[in-house]
Amino acid sequence: MGDYEKLEVWQRAHRLTLEAYATTKGFPDGERFGLVSQIRRAAASVPANIVEGCGRNGDREMARFLRTALGSAQELEYHLLLARDLALLDPDPWASLTEETKLVRRMLASLIRKLSVAPKRPPGSTSSR
Repeated sequence: MGDYEKLEVWQRAHRLTLEAYATTKGFPDGERFGLVSQIRRAAASVPANIVEGCGRNGDREMARFLRTALGSAQELEYHLLLARDLALLDPDPWASLTEETKLVRRMLASLIRKLSVAPKRPPGSTSSR
């Protein structure tokens, strides 16, 4: 894949990470090594895995790292929900971060599908033996 900075999904995931860091600055000090750490780690893992996948050889390896990024995005979504339910995160920032996380998840899933589609053979061609 090469240049990860050109991928819209990486750009959005990077911005989401920056927003997650900014949002968790206001959390209580007692959560610094708890939920703050979990949210930041999960958020940063999304674009980091996209970058790592871009540095690998082939679509199959790229898709594997994108699946890891997808899992991290799902984890982030849960941690945001937990922060909201613990009244550490107000409803408006929670909704904004959650919507962006869901968008990144959809973009990752779409790119994974695109990379996982086997090249089609022209009609009438046969496999080499």
